[in-house]
Amino acid sequence: MPPQENREDLLFSASNRTFNAEDEITLTSVGIDIGSSTSHLVFSRILMERRDAVYVVKSRELIFESKLLLTPYLEGADIHAAALEQFFDTQYRHANLTLEDIDAGAVILTGVAARRRNARAIGDLFAQSAGKFVALSAGDRLETTLVAHGSGAVQLSAREKLRVMHVDIGGGTAKIAVCVHGGIVDRTVIDVGARLLAFDPDERVTVLEDAGRMFAVETGCDAGIGTILPAEARQAIVERMADCLLQAMGATPLENGARRYLRLAPLDPGPPPDVVSFSGGVSEYLYNKESASFGDLGPMLAAAVLRRVRSWGVAIREPIAGIRATVIGASQYTVQLSGSTIFVTPLSAVPLRNVTVVRPRLELDVEELDMAAVAGAIRGAIEELDLADGKHPVAIFVSWQGSATYRRLDAFCRGLLQGLESVMSRGQPLVLATDADVGGLLGMHLQHECGLEIPIVSVDGLSLSELDFIDIGALLAASGAVPVVIKSLVFPHRHANLRSDRA
Repeated sequence: MPPQENREDLLFSASNRTFNAEDEITLTSVGIDIGSSTSHLVFSRILMERRDAVYVVKSRELIFESKLLLTPYLEGADIHAAALEQFFDTQYRHANLTLEDIDAGAVILTGVAARRRNARAIGDLFAQSAGKFVALSAGDRLETTLVAHGSGAVQLSAREKLRVMHVDIGGGTAKIAVCVHGGIVDRTVIDVGARLLAFDPDERVTVLEDAGRMFAVETGCDAGIGTILPAEARQAIVERMADCLLQAMGATPLENGARRYLRLAPLDPGPPPDVVSFSGGVSEYLYNKESASFGDLGPMLAAAVLRRVRSWGVAIREPIAGIRATVIGASQYTVQLSGSTIFVTPLSAVPLRNVTVVRPRLELDVEELDMAAVAGAIRGAIEELDLADGKHPVAIFVSWQGSATYRRLDAFCRGLLQGLESVMSRGQPLVLATDADVGGLLGMHLQHECGLEIPIVSVDGLSLSELDFIDIGALLAASGAVPVVIKSLVFPHRHANLRSDRA
């Protein structure tokens, strides 16, 4: 195939492509965690192997772990951007890496840090400057998924055929994931964390988050910035936090008082886990890896939780990653790679950021596709999510079934164009994603048979859900594949409460 340096689209291949480069692709990925208590980053090397037309992860290697930085805040509780930037710049140098070396990754703002007024701006800054293709995320569901993978809980459930409950307790929240057969079957998040209240050496309150204030009121403690909170009052608050956490874990019935601290729906009723594992800053005390106090509730909370889990009678395991579980997950488990059968025109159409995934309810397993039914399903899905105004691009994700004959492709593509008319009329590109290896065929048909003249990005070999957000990266030079980072974006407006993650 001739070189394609001067082409304005990409179909199936890229310049300088070789068989080996196509079949195995190595990515350097970064994970940055800006949390309630600590901030840090890791770099990983990910080897992806092409199987048929889909790239799967063959191996992951952690190549550098930064030091832990106590998350810096300014007066007024905003995140100190300059201090963070200096820290991360130093860590890049220590790792002997530059921004140009980074292929993919994620910046994760978690817990209380994600609720600061300047959180979104900080996240955008680091996502744009951390490498060529680094996404931004601050959502409870995704962070719970990442920590379950980064801690090794998902792998443990597959390897030993156990029902594993993994609990990540940080500065602002506790994330709970139930893992079975190498997958996450349930998850929730609750406002329980070590830095909902923090103190100076004189026991005066220096940090008081909304949930910390609620726990103080519940236990009859007089807590306010500058007030002295003695040890017995702190203990009462910690005991109540631990009770609520164990209720969220399903160890005891979930009361309405605990339910109001939940940030996601409660866990479904089910059998108790075979094993519980812990990560996050509080786990360092639970596993006796840390003894120093940092002026918060960490040591007391760890002891209270440990007593209750032992009374529950469930075995406790230590994970492969504790305080670094989220950042390892961000580095190693956010990236998918769209395979070689893709279509992008013009090449400048990528990268794309923060594209909402829409998954219309389509029956594609029939021999004759109904163009009107395809259009109606896509139009209805977009309208249901209030995206019909075309102000933002959307990615239509379909699980392709059946053959890719001209007749079926034509019916689907023309229905797709009708369904997306309100979005495309506002100048948005057409973004299409599938799980099968038909991305190139669909893109080619849209341009050459349907005469579509707007930018087209048709990628495949992906697994996406409705209301995911995706970033579609620039083309990888030797393979013609594009990295796709899956994420969730949930940020507060001004001082609104955010359903997010941990330290």
